[in-house]
Amino acid sequence: MKGTAINSYAPDFELPGIDGEVHHLARYLERYRAVAVIFMSNQCSNVHLYLERLKQLQQEYADVGVTLIGINANDAIRSPEDSFENMKEFAQSNHLNFPYIRDVTQDVAHCFGAKVIPEVFLLDQQGIIRYRGQIDDNPNSAESVSRPYLKVAIAQLLQGEVIQPSTTEAVGDALQWR
Repeated sequence: MKGTAINSYAPDFELPGIDGEVHHLARYLERYRAVAVIFMSNQCSNVHLYLERLKQLQQEYADVGVTLIGINANDAIRSPEDSFENMKEFAQSNHLNFPYIRDVTQDVAHCFGAKVIPEVFLLDQQGIIRYRGQIDDNPNSAESVSRPYLKVAIAQLLQGEVIQPSTTEAVGDALQWR
């Protein structure tokens, strides 16, 4: 598995958000006990299937010091739906309740080792990757989920437990590289 290994420091980043701000991972780590970085896009069907679940997780964990951060690293030439302007529209029409930021150079996605969309990386307060992979085991149906991987990983992290499993194979669309 390429990219940053489990139990290693996540690559720091400073990326532009659709809110007009620059989002710096180090600032999030100062404010939150855990950060879930989700590589996502505007047009991936699995992202659409997961949007409500992601917004629910953000809502559920915001009060205990956890935040989600969506990163779109798709090449806007190969995938015009993922342009910065379209990201703003996507976030607004889907009422995203977490930051949505742009990785134009794709350096951050490369450093993390993201391969598919959606793929999640859960970081502890020190910026160490503790979980990587799927959000849960059933993209098609929230009602049929038997293994809510990300939710369990967040709970284990907050309780200071070892995260099991620490990796799952993310399922989705291939990231659109330049």
